[in-house]
Amino acid sequence: MIRELDLLGPAAPTPERLRTLVEAQVGAPVADLAGHVETVAYDIPALTTAGRWWVRGEATTAAGSRPFAFFVKTVRPWQLSPLFAQVPPELREQAAASFPWRTEPAVYRSDLADVLPPGLRMPHAYDVADLPGPMAALWLEVVPAQQQPWTRDRFAAAARALGRLAGSPATRARALLGDFPLTVRSYLEGRVAGQVLPVLRSSIWEHPGLAAFADLRAPLLAAAEDLPDLVAEIETLPTLAAHGDACPNNLLPDPDDADGFVLIDFGLWNLQPVAHDLTQLLVGEIQIGRRPADDLVDLDELVLAAYADGLAAEGVVVDATTLRRAHALQLFLFAGLSALPFDLVEGPPERVAALAPARAAITALALDLLARSAGRAQESSRPG
Repeated sequence: MIRELDLLGPAAPTPERLRTLVEAQVGAPVADLAGHVETVAYDIPALTTAGRWWVRGEATTAAGSRPFAFFVKTVRPWQLSPLFAQVPPELREQAAASFPWRTEPAVYRSDLADVLPPGLRMPHAYDVADLPGPMAALWLEVVPAQQQPWTRDRFAAAARALGRLAGSPATRARALLGDFPLTVRSYLEGRVAGQVLPVLRSSIWEHPGLAAFADLRAPLLAAAEDLPDLVAEIETLPTLAAHGDACPNNLLPDPDDADGFVLIDFGLWNLQPVAHDLTQLLVGEIQIGRRPADDLVDLDELVLAAYADGLAAEGVVVDATTLRRAHALQLFLFAGLSALPFDLVEGPPERVAALAPARAAITALALDLLARSAGRAQESSRPG
């Protein structure tokens, strides 16, 4: 008997279906099952994730008792999430239509796992089930949690692998598995126009916890005025496959490959401008306060070079000026522009003040790269 199976709600399988899943994992007929369900502790909000659980136990087979374990995740439309209540009513129709939820189930139903480049793999999917709601349940391989430090070598290896992921013809052919193209223009006209810009143009700068951003206010607002032109420039860049949220938290150590990664959370898998995945790799952990920003400038140079190496390994050559500009544009649009911790200003000022310096470092780097890459792009376009 599996205890607490009702915790899975609509994702709870029939006893017969659960037995089939366990047999697929242990590779033998199962006479009996014993185990339990446990809710996964997870403190990072996710727009389309309804729940996460471990299902663990022992299976009785002819050869004896065999352990089994699954990671179960349910996904649903964003508008069914409690987080959707934070969206202003006048923006809800646009917001609901702008964020995919069926992409991750489509990815796990596909053969993407068979064509990932060296250094990357994804969890094995034992089942992807459509549920009422609408909702989908993913029954996935458990990837053992290993606390492995993110050294410079590890960042470089991840960037190289992401470059190969982007450059591979096989992954690019599968980049639109979710049949939900995501574009920088939809991001500009949606979240940026509806949430980010109104905040930046408000009195939020007077908050006592935002002193670290004081010198960035004028250049940030000036750069924001150029957003239509910046987005138009991004739209001219070559597009390649992208994970969409390639932060270190989604690049787990591969227990079977000391130098490899298990890539998880494919909800934003899509076709995106070259260098798209570098933004979250570089600043994802800084944004949520898990990593300091002390080495941000050095890491930026490192991951950009490693990503270029990964592209080249797949036969994709993007000139250095274009690649640097692509990275600068997207780092600004997707991270630097919204780094101000406006989601925390209603809380204790000391919490905002603690996070603000690292967030300000993201904005400062983004503005610097934006300015410097613009100059280089202009120089490279001049006739010789």
